[in-house]
Amino acid sequence: MRRAALVLALAVAVGCSTGGGGGSGGGPGREGKPVNGPEGVAVPRNPARTAASLARVERALRAPKTRPTEINRLGWEQQNAYRALSTHPRWLEDVVARLPADLQPIVTANERAGRDLEALGREGPPPTRLPDWHIVSPPPVEALRAYYGEAEAASGIPWAYFASIHLVETRLGRIRGTSSAGAQGPMQFIPETWARYGQGDINDNRDAILGAARLLQASGGPGDMSRALLRYNNSNRYVEAVESYAQLMLSDERAFLGYYGWQVYYPTSDGTFVLPEGYPRKPARKVSSPRG
Repeated sequence: MRRAALVLALAVAVGCSTGGGGGSGGGPGREGKPVNGPEGVAVPRNPARTAASLARVERALRAPKTRPTEINRLGWEQQNAYRALSTHPRWLEDVVARLPADLQPIVTANERAGRDLEALGREGPPPTRLPDWHIVSPPPVEALRAYYGEAEAASGIPWAYFASIHLVETRLGRIRGTSSAGAQGPMQFIPETWARYGQGDINDNRDAILGAARLLQASGGPGDMSRALLRYNNSNRYVEAVESYAQLMLSDERAFLGYYGWQVYYPTSDGTFVLPEGYPRKPARKVSSPRG
């Protein structure tokens, strides 16, 4: 379909710095200290803390008894922990060894997806300036899940593939912007491709997700999803990352709740910035490196 500059920008951010506040993670049956946003959640500084954080959040996100008020915070802590792990790839073996056996494949798959996207993001120098994007709130979880379900019913492609592409392309519709290749909208369509597969508004989440369903179905899905995804973005690493996130959500639908909280971090030659909802009206904030 195209190489999306938005994907590459987000890919670089997978392995870069995150907020470094002093909060601690919440878990099932208890809430952590109140925080004012992602930057209030601590970045783990060593393998032991990274493993403890991931064990807590991956378990809590999948626990039906976890309070809804805890979910966003758990997603922020999850994202920070995987960024720390990506910054320190040599920690991986130690971190995985400290985890309960049932969580080891979950963490390994998430780390692998992040590593694949990070490798994509290294294709070229980091940008020297912040992007000309608008960052908006994503639709509610229930609305997104309904859109993905509608796309599955129309195409036969499991819902989680649409959620995974949506996550990788624009952080579930948070990013409003056009890539350097001209791709637009929450599922990042080139206008010519949209003219063939899209119906409605390229910038509307539901319309774009259904357009992606038509494209993927025409490209081999659901029978050969690897082929279909390669048509969507001609990169084996992209395909593997999308597959990893999708399979995690298919294994446990509640995994989507963590990804829903993931924020937009943007790397530049001057450091990494978090782009809050409301950007550029709300200023980007430079964040500290998760070095231990």
